[in-house]
Amino acid sequence: MYDPTVARLTYRALLGRRRALILGALPLLLLLIAFAVRGLAGADDQTAADLLGGLALATMVPLIGVIAGTGAIGPEIDDGSVVYLLSKPVKRPTIIFTKLIVAIAVTMVFSAVPTLIAGFVLNGNGQQIAVAYTVAALVASIAYAALFLLLGTVSRHAVVFGLVYALVWEALFGSLVPGARTLSVQQWSLAVAQKVAGGDLITSDVGLTTATVLLAAVTVLATWFAGQKLRTLTLAGEE
Repeated sequence: MYDPTVARLTYRALLGRRRALILGALPLLLLLIAFAVRGLAGADDQTAADLLGGLALATMVPLIGVIAGTGAIGPEIDDGSVVYLLSKPVKRPTIIFTKLIVAIAVTMVFSAVPTLIAGFVLNGNGQQIAVAYTVAALVASIAYAALFLLLGTVSRHAVVFGLVYALVWEALFGSLVPGARTLSVQQWSLAVAQKVAGGDLITSDVGLTTATVLLAAVTVLATWFAGQKLRTLTLAGEE
């Protein structure tokens, strides 16, 4: 289910100079703000929770997921080079699964690691806030990577749709419409963070059991559907 050659090509595409600069910009911004806040306001648990929840989990993680998930396959489909990949004796589910693993790894590295560092800078992991948001970033990375990989497979405008979901649906509607929060990866991951922290600083509108089921379901279904779509592209190319 994992092909090293496909993985190497995907890593090379995702970590090229231009895309790597974009991927590194948000984590760098988070760390700079964390150092500034700690220097100006000192260690404060509520401030740490607000910053990690509002900037790291709500903004940085989904945006990095968009870049990594869509970038894992979208450019190859857009420029037609995916035909070369599909001509190789590699099973289509293996291609999708490999690209998903790469997208997850890249999203985790560029989102969860800076979140952990920023959390320790802000309050030294008081009340397990840094660890809780890091775990949330890890589980959100999996779902976001799968979801945006699917978008990259089915649409040439995957980045636009990904940004609409991340910035409009989750950030805007998720904060204004209570019902929309149930269909939010951010809220699902917050449920996990709430369990890890165990206090009142981190809350979610979704229960832990529901969140776990939805995270797993979105990841599995998005990966399966992306594989089916890639199989359709193969048949079209052969015809």
